[in-house]
Amino acid sequence: MNDPQRFTVAARLRSFVYAGRGLGLMLRSQHNAWLHAAVTFVVLALGFVLQIQAGQWCWIIASIVAVWTAEALNTAFEFLCDAASPDFHPMVEQAKDVAAGGVLISAIGAAAIGLIVFLPYVMDWLMATR
Repeated sequence: MNDPQRFTVAARLRSFVYAGRGLGLMLRSQHNAWLHAAVTFVVLALGFVLQIQAGQWCWIIASIVAVWTAEALNTAFEFLCDAASPDFHPMVEQAKDVAAGGVLISAIGAAAIGLIVFLPYVMDWLMATR
């Protein structure tokens, strides 16, 4: 019996391939994804250099995940909008703007968490260099 809902290791592995393909498409098609990638790299490097605590890593990782998830959902939403309404439609434009606003909200939240986590380390370093 070929049950399409049956669990198989091969199907699970294929789902990772599809997810990777989606991430690659997002990186190739969305300029903001490159910005998120650069900031992610800088934040991770800064965390390692400053040797932040485990609890702080949890906040940083959660923030990174939130921003990337918002960007991925926004990208998928934009693709769906473009497929559903290839010609300009003001409601589609508004929907895309709201979805982009969701990414902005997550990025602002992540930046606030970054400041809360990193600012004390930076201030300590600045005081030590005086």
